[in-house]
Amino acid sequence: MYELLILLLIFIDQISKVKIKAILGNRGSIPIIDGFFNLTYVENRGAAFGLFQDKQMVFVLVALVVVIVGLGYIHKSNITKMAKVSIALIIAGAVGNVIDRARLGYVIDFFDFRFIWSYVFNFADILVVVGTIILAVYILFFYKEYEGE
Repeated sequence: MYELLILLLIFIDQISKVKIKAILGNRGSIPIIDGFFNLTYVENRGAAFGLFQDKQMVFVLVALVVVIVGLGYIHKSNITKMAKVSIALIIAGAVGNVIDRARLGYVIDFFDFRFIWSYVFNFADILVVVGTIILAVYILFFYKEYEGE
C-alpha cells in the first residue's frame, strides 16, 4: 500500500516538472499573485538554497539510504500509519528529485514565493518537508519506545 502511495507521489512530481519545463523552459517566470507567488523555471544543481552545487553523487547516495531505511521502517517496524505515511512522503520526495538528478543533472524547481527572500522549490521538496514535519510531530508527541510508558 505505501509503495503505491510513493509511486503515485513520484508520478505527480515528475509530471509537474515535465509540464513546467514545457511551459516555462523558454519563458522563465509567470506571476500568479503579483509580488508574492510566481511559477519560475529553475535548474537547481545544488540542494536547499543552492548549496552543494554539482555534488550529484552525494544526493543520490543520501536518497538511496533514505529509501532503504525508510522502507525498512515501513515494513518491519511497529509504528503507526501516521509515521508510515510521513516516511512514504519523504521517500517519494527524495526519489522524485533523484530522478531529475540522474536524468537531467539538475532538479527542476518552480514554486517561487517572493516574501522576505525568493526561494524556488518543487513538489518533491514539499513532500520531504511535510513528511519530516509529520514524522517529527509523531516522534515528539505520539511515539512510545517502551510499552507501558
